[in-house]
Amino acid sequence: MSESTANTKAKGPSLEAAVIAVICVAVLLAGWYILSQRQQGLRRSPAGLDGLQVWLVKNGASAQNFAGGWLMDQTSVGLLVVPLYDTLPETDRSTPGTKEELLQQQDEYDLETAVIAAKAERVPTLLVLPKWRSGMRLTGLAHPALKVEANRLQTIVDKITGTRGTKIGASDRPFTDFRYRSQTGETLRAEIYAAQTFANESCRPIVGDTDAMLLADCPLADPEDDTAEQERILVLSDPDLINNHGLRLGENAGIALDVLTEKAGTRNIVIDYSRYSWLRDPVSEPRRERTWDDLLRFFGSPFRALWLGAALLLGLALWRGLIRYGPIRDEEAGPGNGKDLAVLARARLMRLSGQDGALVREYATARISATASALFGPAHARHYAGEDAFLTFTERRHPALAPRLRAILADIRKLPARLPATEAIQHIDQLEQVLEQITHDA
Repeated sequence: MSESTANTKAKGPSLEAAVIAVICVAVLLAGWYILSQRQQGLRRSPAGLDGLQVWLVKNGASAQNFAGGWLMDQTSVGLLVVPLYDTLPETDRSTPGTKEELLQQQDEYDLETAVIAAKAERVPTLLVLPKWRSGMRLTGLAHPALKVEANRLQTIVDKITGTRGTKIGASDRPFTDFRYRSQTGETLRAEIYAAQTFANESCRPIVGDTDAMLLADCPLADPEDDTAEQERILVLSDPDLINNHGLRLGENAGIALDVLTEKAGTRNIVIDYSRYSWLRDPVSEPRRERTWDDLLRFFGSPFRALWLGAALLLGLALWRGLIRYGPIRDEEAGPGNGKDLAVLARARLMRLSGQDGALVREYATARISATASALFGPAHARHYAGEDAFLTFTERRHPALAPRLRAILADIRKLPARLPATEAIQHIDQLEQVLEQITHDA
């Protein structure tokens, strides 16, 4: 009863709470992993731009993919390529409920036009309009039936450029050729499957002509600035010119390399998949007084040895705490103290009445319970506190000591109620010797 009473004390954070915390962390990590894997799948798909980054680097250009997470010095960015996989930028994407809805889905993830405009105001930007639904990415089939709705693209271009009357066109031929003159004067041919073009009076064509522009230089909408020096933005109506699907067609790869390196110059080309603006102006925006390097100094030498020692000490404490399954019990206070006093009083009465044999039997029972508590901790002591269970454990772990312990306990059970003190002490000594060997060998 004393074990049960003592275990009712508060033990601090329980194992259940620790398990719940671990599960919550695991769920968050799993969610982050799933979202990151989804974007990785999109970037590696036929509609993605990972191939463009590899192609640019292979040909000596400075290019990188960027998904956000840290501030980027905008003075190092020569051209920001922003692929748009959202046909309704101001509306949250709805989750498809069936496989058919998933294949017909037009939006891969949410992105706001205000974020695109904020990026274009800071650095030269190329906006890549969407063309294919999710079905093209999932099936690998570029069928005209899987193209997005043209009226949605018209709204996007009008809002980004601050103009009206944008018209999205679709070629009636399977493959359409577009002529482009490179920086060296060489004429290159772009080949586009099911070409998607646009027309806008305010845009200047780079690839294509005025009525059917594939790539154009357009004004950037700025309602607060009516000056003549208006910001510009590049708009690519058909992503197949630079995506993984289209780079292998015609001379698309050469045109993409020439256009992007011309606009970026010697600075970095960043393919930006992030949903927010992470650009920072080192001149107008103050530099932070503290950086991560200031914190990392405390993990270097000579502090590294202290952190290592603290980690080892923490690991040892956690290991010992898990074995005990609970904090150390207070032996001097608490509910168990009254039970101990009652046991001492009972023992004294039995001694005064000459009941040494009965006292030895009670003592043997208490010592087995105490040994089980020392070996297995308070959480499991109750299971092994019984004589039969403890003998079973001894036979399994200490087969050489089990017969002797069984014989000693059998002799103690046969003792008469009245027994000389010397004989009682002899039985107690034998029991203590065996229990001590079991405890130390465990």
